[in-house]
Amino acid sequence: MNEEAKFGEPPDGQPAGVMVDHLFRSRAGQMVSYLTRMLGPKHLDLAEEVVQEALLRALQTWSYNGIPENPAGWLFRVARNAALDAVRHQSLAVQKETQIEADYLQQNNIKIEDDPRLEERLRDDELRMVLMCCHPALPRDACVALSLKTVGGFNVREIARAFLAEEATISQRLVRAKRQIRDLNLRFELPTGLDLLARQNSALEVIYLMFNEGYTAQSGEDLIRQDLCGEALRLGKLLADSSVGTPATQALVALMAFQAARLPTRVDSSGELVLLEDQDPKLWDQQLIAMGVLYFSRCSEGNEISQYHVQAAIAAAHASSIHGQGADWRAILELYDELMVLNPSPVVALNRVVALARVEGPQAGLDALRPLAQEPSLKRYYLLPAVKGRLLFDLGDRAAAAEYFRSALERPCSQPERRFIQRRLAECE
Repeated sequence: MNEEAKFGEPPDGQPAGVMVDHLFRSRAGQMVSYLTRMLGPKHLDLAEEVVQEALLRALQTWSYNGIPENPAGWLFRVARNAALDAVRHQSLAVQKETQIEADYLQQNNIKIEDDPRLEERLRDDELRMVLMCCHPALPRDACVALSLKTVGGFNVREIARAFLAEEATISQRLVRAKRQIRDLNLRFELPTGLDLLARQNSALEVIYLMFNEGYTAQSGEDLIRQDLCGEALRLGKLLADSSVGTPATQALVALMAFQAARLPTRVDSSGELVLLEDQDPKLWDQQLIAMGVLYFSRCSEGNEISQYHVQAAIAAAHASSIHGQGADWRAILELYDELMVLNPSPVVALNRVVALARVEGPQAGLDALRPLAQEPSLKRYYLLPAVKGRLLFDLGDRAAAAEYFRSALERPCSQPERRFIQRRLAECE
């Protein structure tokens, strides 16, 4: 089984609601991209709407009639037909309608569920969608937000948490970005040369945020969304293996592969969070670690050093535990110092605190944590008080630690993370 096939396979024998939710995560972005190519970028809103309608119809129909033999093909067919109906009902020019149907018939002259090249076409569509959303004429933050929504299947709340921003702010970004796509009459095509290179930084950020959401979900019952991690890794490899794959792209794939290798041990058999220090390295995925090593070697061939290079190096240092060695925390701290130069974000600073405490002790971690308490972007980030609680606990101040664990529980997080903090709190009482 290859690395992509490990992620995102439909759960057999599951209720209709579970199957629809799974297909939303694994196929909605493909369907939106596919329909955007068919209808044109100016009809991106319509593409999103008909995909949502197809998923809703699936939930209603499958609950009574059972799940069809090819649920993904069923969804694509329903969404396509709804899109063509909407085009007709919107009274677009007859020439445009005829062109759409002619293009569709030319490109899909056999049933979609029987098309042996379907996955290849969908991969191209998704890459086109990401690169169109990352057009240099669009603001950077809008590029990333729009890509996460259309390709990643993120909702506004999830995007807001990924950016540590307000939901209203994200909604406005999305509206403005779609308006600019229409006004600029952007084309749905694969750019080349310098045009492609200009869009790559935004595309890498999209893929990175997509993977992070899958690796540690911001809300919900599950800590991990393996299909989202797999999708991000697939898109990253698609870009890295192209003729213009940059060292930064190679580094990002290495980072994701190293991180994905630990997914089997991030939760136990009951779905409870397991910290890295408590994971069994022998259970980490060897094929993904090998992939990480391969792409990490490729990213080192040039002179470019990006934040993804440094993060991949940190992930590689943790992966060294698989050989029975403990992680070299002093080396990891030095890498975080370098990362703070390349990408001085509050979240990076918080991660550096954890490494610093490992090297110099919990009091040093608390001293370094103090300035972050005033950081606006971390105001609702549960890990800020959770890390402080852990450091206070390690110093033996259980009463103060309990106070910060309670503060962490007041902030958004996934249910496994919430239960983990509750267990930490119980240890203080």
